[in-house]
Amino acid sequence: MELILTLLHVAVCIALILIVLLQRGKGQSMGAAFGGSSQTVFGSSGAASFLQKLTTASAIIFMLTSLSLAFLFNQGATSSIMEGVSSPQVPGAVPTESAAPVGETQEK
Repeated sequence: MELILTLLHVAVCIALILIVLLQRGKGQSMGAAFGGSSQTVFGSSGAASFLQKLTTASAIIFMLTSLSLAFLFNQGATSSIMEGVSSPQVPGAVPTESAAPVGETQEK
């Protein structure tokens, strides 16, 4: 399951990159404002093109596979590199057992 989900994630990632690179930027229509006429310089661009819909769908699939992989690989046992290390003893520090609780004073 992990292998299939990882391969799908990588394939969608590569497809998303290629789809975004194939699209024409919004800045290209600005050049028409200085040399010609363009009705979409500052207005709406009309209906979404096929590449925009494909970008949205692949982005949704990418996010779902990312979340799925995160939950899938997070189910293992937790470990730490600091498991066997004890806390260092600082000279002059008050041990936590003899310290007074917050808001109370120590009686001597």
